[in-house]
Amino acid sequence: MGQPISLLPVLLRLACAALSTWLAPGPAWALLAPDAPLPWSQRASRDACPDEESYLWLPLASGNVCLRYFASAGLQGAGTAIVYLTGDRDKLLRVPPDQIPANTAQAQIAAMQRLSRQAAVPVVMLARPGTYGSSGDHRQRRRMTEEFEPLYAGLDLLRRRHGIGRLVLWGHSGGATAAAAMLTMGRTDLRCAVITSAAFDYLERWRINRIQGGPAPSVERGQVLARAMYDPLAHVAGVVHDPRRTVYVLGDPRDTVTPFVLQAEFANALQRAGHQAEVRQAEGRPPEYHDMREESGFRQAAACARGD
Repeated sequence: MGQPISLLPVLLRLACAALSTWLAPGPAWALLAPDAPLPWSQRASRDACPDEESYLWLPLASGNVCLRYFASAGLQGAGTAIVYLTGDRDKLLRVPPDQIPANTAQAQIAAMQRLSRQAAVPVVMLARPGTYGSSGDHRQRRRMTEEFEPLYAGLDLLRRRHGIGRLVLWGHSGGATAAAAMLTMGRTDLRCAVITSAAFDYLERWRINRIQGGPAPSVERGQVLARAMYDPLAHVAGVVHDPRRTVYVLGDPRDTVTPFVLQAEFANALQRAGHQAEVRQAEGRPPEYHDMREESGFRQAAACARGD
C-alpha cells in the first residue's frame, strides 16, 4: 500500500476559505479614492453611499438620495459650524467630471481646511443634488422634492452624525436661494444665514433681466418653470422666530443675473415679519457684478460664527 493521504491541508484550506467568506462585508461599497473625479448627475445607489463621513444616505418619501459633503477638521462635536452651499453649476453639466475644476473630495476638503483656518471654526461644503458627487439632477434645482427637501434632510443628518450645535448657513447665488429656502422651511438650528446674490420672485426676476439683458427664458417657458419651483420670498411666513438668529442679505445693485431689488425685498419681508435681517451692498465682479469680491459672504459667515 502507498502512504496514507493526509486530509489536514485540505481541511485547513477549506476552513480558511469559509472564514474569509464569513468575514467579508455584505455589500461591496464602491467608494471613490480621494483624488478620483466626483460623478455628476448620478442616480442614488446605496452600495456607493455608506454610512460614514462625507456621505449622507437619505431614504426620503420622494425617493432615495445620496448627498456628499466635504468638511474641515474639528467638525465632530463643534458648537458652531459653517455650511456652504455653492452657486449653480449648470455650465459644468456638459463638462466631463475629470475636467471640472476641484472636482475631487481631496480638493474640496483642502478648500474647506483653508476656510476653516481663516474662520477659526469648522467649515463644510454640502454638495447640492447633482453636483460634486451628490445624486440627483442639477437641472431640477429650486424644486422642493428634487433639491430643497434633500438639503434640509441632509443638514439634519449632518448635525446628528457629528453632534454639531448650531449652523451658520452660507450660500451664494442658487446656493443662497437654497439657504433662504431652508429658513422658510422652518429650521430652528441656525445661528445666522448669509445669503449672497440670491434669486427670488422668478417671474419678476426674468422680466427685469429681459429689460436689462440678463439671463431669462422665454415668457412661456418661464411660466412653466416658475410653477414648478419653490420661491422662498413667497414663503416667508414659514420662517420660525428666533431672536438669536440674524439673516444677512448681501448683493451688488449692479447685479445683472439676480436683481438686487428682489434680494432686498426678501430682507425687507423678513423684517416686516419681525425677524432680524440686514441687507448690505457688496461689490461684485464685473461684468455681471453677480459673484462677490473678496469673499464678502464668507467673511460675514465667519464673523457670525465667531460671534464678532
